[in-house]
Amino acid sequence: MVTERKPTFFQSLAAGGLAGTAVDILFFPIDTVKTRLQSAQGFIKAGGFRGIYKGVGSVVVGSAPGAAAFFSTYEAMKRSIPLHDRLAPVDHMLSASVGEVAACLIRVPTEVIKTRMQTSTYGASASSFKAASFVLHHEGIPGFYRGFWTTIMREIPFTSLQFPLYEFLKSRLSIYLDRKPLYAHEAAVCGSIAGGTAAALTTPLDVLKTRVMLDLRDPSKQQVPTLPMRFQQIYVQEGAKALFAGIVPRTMWISAGGAVFLGVYEWAVHGFMSA
Repeated sequence: MVTERKPTFFQSLAAGGLAGTAVDILFFPIDTVKTRLQSAQGFIKAGGFRGIYKGVGSVVVGSAPGAAAFFSTYEAMKRSIPLHDRLAPVDHMLSASVGEVAACLIRVPTEVIKTRMQTSTYGASASSFKAASFVLHHEGIPGFYRGFWTTIMREIPFTSLQFPLYEFLKSRLSIYLDRKPLYAHEAAVCGSIAGGTAAALTTPLDVLKTRVMLDLRDPSKQQVPTLPMRFQQIYVQEGAKALFAGIVPRTMWISAGGAVFLGVYEWAVHGFMSA
């Protein structure tokens, strides 16, 4: 079997940016439907199927740098963590977790704007720029990071499931085919399975993240529920089913998005390495 070359930091950076932009723009409508299903105001009041590209402007701004930050950090961590090959899943979990923290520093502000635009929080005619200006004026910089820790709490379990499973599936398929690296479409299939599995299992955390980002109360002036309290409120008032609101579109878009995201990444990074 041919030894697989590792991408450089800048190759991972560029390939990650391309992958993030491709998947976020392509699957944005499904994400909008998922967000509206999870909204406390209900799917119809949040916008239904109208204006499913509302908030795409914030995604265009944040997707490339966020994905680039993730992959460059992920690949760098994989090379630097001194663990034995038998502990590769632990290596992948740690690398993906650190990568997600780096990505969330960029991604969360755009997620706040995107989520509020998708649910018409500032009115049906508001633009992403107007929403950002409103957040800055009324909530300051901390407003852009509302739900940061909830997002981290969702993303670390998600990536701790997705990337070890993705790397495992790639490894088994490489052994089966006796070939490294895999072609982009083969890596995409592995990414789809890994992403869909992780998405379904972490849906309750995604529901919590959505509710926190849509809560406009000022924590410095009003008492807001803690995450355990929010979880309990949803379970008691709306039932266990509400914790899995949007599971179908979430699993669909992350499964398909995982194929595009990781397929485009593998295609781009190997293209850069062979250039």
